[in-house]
Amino acid sequence: MEPENPLNSARVAVIDAALAHVPFDGWSPATLKAALADSGVPPGLAAALFPRGPLDLALAYHQQGDARMVQALAGMDLATLRFRDRIAAAVMARLDLVEDKELVRRGTTFFALPQNAAEGARAVWGTADAIWRALGDTSEDVNWYTKRATLAAVYSATVLYWLGDDSPGHENTRDFLDRRIDGVMQFEKFKAGLRDNPLGKALLAGPLKIFDHIRAPRTPDDLPGSLKDPA
Repeated sequence: MEPENPLNSARVAVIDAALAHVPFDGWSPATLKAALADSGVPPGLAAALFPRGPLDLALAYHQQGDARMVQALAGMDLATLRFRDRIAAAVMARLDLVEDKELVRRGTTFFALPQNAAEGARAVWGTADAIWRALGDTSEDVNWYTKRATLAAVYSATVLYWLGDDSPGHENTRDFLDRRIDGVMQFEKFKAGLRDNPLGKALLAGPLKIFDHIRAPRTPDDLPGSLKDPA
């Protein structure tokens, strides 16, 4: 077994220490400074651990959550579930690993800032990619992108709903997530039906050819992309 990288250990220690401060100070320089002090990590290491300060601290926390989710999924028996239910289980597993909703609430505010928006979108894409990989996706064509774009949109909408959900066991969030996935799946069935119908084939070859580039209606309730089984 290879010895653990001291910088990785220090990074984890700072992240863990930051969690007590984020609900009060957000993902901010004040939180990073306090986390360094609480963890005992020398302030001089801050630039090496988090070159962009609070931005890299917040991203490291998010990525740590993705890694923990992948570990959790590896220990779950998902083989008997429909693929859409595996996706839902993965999304809920990711949310259930959050120590405190305020950490995510502060994160959504932080990543909504114009200077952080691109990194926030990249982080959500990373979560979608981690889920698909954990579920065995091996696609390499355009489906690789559409699957992740779709799941990223579904995941983002679900997170926002989850932040305001106080139902037991987040049952309402699970119902919301199921409806989002249903919207995607229904659109995929609609497209498949058109392809199997002579008139539909004619339409798809002409006025409805745009469907080849659209995986679902672009509305809050019917999100773009495909959540099909990767097989």
